[in-house]
Amino acid sequence: METHVPCTLEEERRIVTELISEAGDNLKEGNLYFVISNRWYTSWQRSSREPTRPGPIDNHDIIDTQSDASDPQLCRRLEEGVDYVLVPQQVWKKLVEWYKGGPTIQRKLICQRFQSYSVEVYPLCLKLTDSRDKSSATIRLSKQASVGLLYELVCSARGVSKEKARIWDYFEKKKSVLLDPSSERTLEESCLQVDHDILLEVDENASSKYDMSSAGNELALVPVGPTRSDATNTTPGANGHSSSGFGEREKRGLRGLHNLGNTCFMNSTLQCLAHTPPFVDYFLKDYSDDINEDNPLGMRGELATAVGELLRKLWSSGKNAVAPRFFKTKLDRFAPQFSGYNQHDCQEVLSFLLDGLHEDLNKVKQKTYTESKDSDGRPDDEVAEEMWKYHKARNDSVIVDVCQGQYKSTLVCPDCGKFSITFDPFMYLTLPLPTSLTRSMTVSVFYGDGNRFRTPYTVTVPKDGSLGDLSNAIGAACGLKDDESLLLADVYAHKVYKYLETPLLSLSEIRDNDRIVAYRFNQMHRGPGKAKLEILHSEQKQDAEISGKLFGIPLVTYVNSERHSGSDIDAIISGLLSPLHRTHSSSGSLEDTTVGEKEFSFSVFWLDRYSSSLKPLESDFVPNPLSATRLVVKWDEKEHEKYDSSSYLNDLPEVYKATSSVAEKVSLFSCLEAFLAEEPLGPDDMWCCPACKEHRQANKKLNLWKLPEILVFHLKRFAYTRFLKSKIDTFVDFPIHDLDLSKYVKNKEGESYLYELYAISNHYGGMGGGHYTAYAKLMDENKWYEFDDSRVSPIDEPKIKSPAAYVLFYRRVRSESEASSMDED
Repeated sequence: METHVPCTLEEERRIVTELISEAGDNLKEGNLYFVISNRWYTSWQRSSREPTRPGPIDNHDIIDTQSDASDPQLCRRLEEGVDYVLVPQQVWKKLVEWYKGGPTIQRKLICQRFQSYSVEVYPLCLKLTDSRDKSSATIRLSKQASVGLLYELVCSARGVSKEKARIWDYFEKKKSVLLDPSSERTLEESCLQVDHDILLEVDENASSKYDMSSAGNELALVPVGPTRSDATNTTPGANGHSSSGFGEREKRGLRGLHNLGNTCFMNSTLQCLAHTPPFVDYFLKDYSDDINEDNPLGMRGELATAVGELLRKLWSSGKNAVAPRFFKTKLDRFAPQFSGYNQHDCQEVLSFLLDGLHEDLNKVKQKTYTESKDSDGRPDDEVAEEMWKYHKARNDSVIVDVCQGQYKSTLVCPDCGKFSITFDPFMYLTLPLPTSLTRSMTVSVFYGDGNRFRTPYTVTVPKDGSLGDLSNAIGAACGLKDDESLLLADVYAHKVYKYLETPLLSLSEIRDNDRIVAYRFNQMHRGPGKAKLEILHSEQKQDAEISGKLFGIPLVTYVNSERHSGSDIDAIISGLLSPLHRTHSSSGSLEDTTVGEKEFSFSVFWLDRYSSSLKPLESDFVPNPLSATRLVVKWDEKEHEKYDSSSYLNDLPEVYKATSSVAEKVSLFSCLEAFLAEEPLGPDDMWCCPACKEHRQANKKLNLWKLPEILVFHLKRFAYTRFLKSKIDTFVDFPIHDLDLSKYVKNKEGESYLYELYAISNHYGGMGGGHYTAYAKLMDENKWYEFDDSRVSPIDEPKIKSPAAYVLFYRRVRSESEASSMDED
């Protein structure tokens, strides 16, 4: 496959930038976008720093190997910007014109709420069962397609007239809702999710009229709100005591949530909210008068209605798990970033829910603007109360009443000493965790002279260090001599993905799951007059295509940039493979393994860098001195018998493999103190000093001023840089009872600052995946339970502390005087 690149790389980037800008200025529903492997796209972006261009577009690393080649499907749980990028149609056309390749993965732009647009990377994949013969098929279409279009596709595929077809929502292989073919509702509005089951029934005697009864339609049976008598019989009281006399059979609040496709992040958050006593009190009663349908910042009350409906189901009698499909549909609609197959951050969905519920339930219909006044030397309590009144004048909801507190923020100019004091509301506190300043990295060292093969070395380097730091550390670990040097490379898919030759390259660009190799050479082997030779390994096949046939680890060496005969190349390859020789002597030298061998049987081909085809190696071969020349050795049974490829050409270790061991242990108080500690603003967050009239890197100090009834701590376990994501598994020791925050609160208004834990959202595993669960305390029992999607089981209180704790939910313990005052009210 030949590439056609008439432009310079700079010209290509200019054209692509202009086309992306034009597409952004002309967004409309139905515009086409194309998915490209981020590995290939990144190599194209960086090609200005490399001596050669990337090869053809290669999307194979993001395509499901089980999908049909004529209809390639994306792998599940891919992440934009990490695994793939999206480019508009005109950019795709240009890239294909320049580089060829593929396969093509086309997607459409859809319109979300508030006229925001997004590319539907993962359209709905519905699993159709035909009730006549129990055969199955897959239907793929947009979540914004109508139910009528679904009928047309199914009937066309199955050769059935629309009048005789009935399609059921077949969730968990049970007929749930009969879908109306005349409905204009979208599939998303019909609560059909990814990998959803649908059932086709064919009634030969059916007329064109349908009896769309609500039998089995759970949405048709849900009231706007339960009756007050029902609510008071199911709600745990404010002090944790049930107001009902239910026996063991009537135990409430122990229903799990079905996983709808990697939705454990959502389920964990919902269980924590569902076991927040003030929310249960509120949502199990009639709150319809509070819904603000006209708030432009809200969701017309639909989110609040969906949450209320779900909480009523979770607190109904019984222990069968609930399928939160209606809620998930609303979440996908109003927050499309949480749709699809990917795992998401439970704290992010919690933040969205609290903000969204507040706007849906905000009693303030007309927000008035009040200009905030400077503290101007006035007492803190006066300024804080004034700012809280301003806030409440625009924000009045159960969320504000229950979850919002206030902190004092002080900025001090480092030059003139001028300070500014503000009082700002908060919904939760994000606490930093102590992190190591170093990073452990494993690199496999290969020997280019054939004397030895490879040895992995694990070294410790500065987390914010450079490639030079890593190279120096590896050199020290392997005993690199003065006349030797290392060539580092990122190996992917049995090829060198890129050579790492820039000493100042940030180590943040090397991810933990990358596989890095350091090729060790004598200095005399590199330099002027030398060319880089990359040896790839392939199983002996008759076809000329290399894609997908490679195995093992590429070998790299330097050769003279002059003509080489076939026997020269054979000798070079034999020397590199000599440590793998099953009969080599203890010294393992090249001479020991090749003496007496006059003929070589390697089948060697040249791999065109701009295509995936192999070309016979010419008798007088000249390597390219400007870039790595790739040769492919095709292995047959003879080579496998002679060389031990299974042990040494496989199992290349990752840069870092996380373990379950706990490295550190800190207290929640130390995390809180780090959050409140004085620190300078970042260089991108300078403060304009009103006295100096200049932007200054001011010092910032936070103090807690007003604490809410429900206090949420978000432990900042995930660290992000442009190229690196990592998780901090530090064990945080947090109080379960009697969390006393009195010394951290500057406002001494007599309230209780004593809290007790009632729920935890846990995250197990690493970045980009893992699993979420929740622990929640059933107040009327004073017992803890684990909620793991649909599974609910009791857990002993001491066991709820673990390094997996991610979001902590505390409720205020009121003093006796406060409790008696509330009873009197």
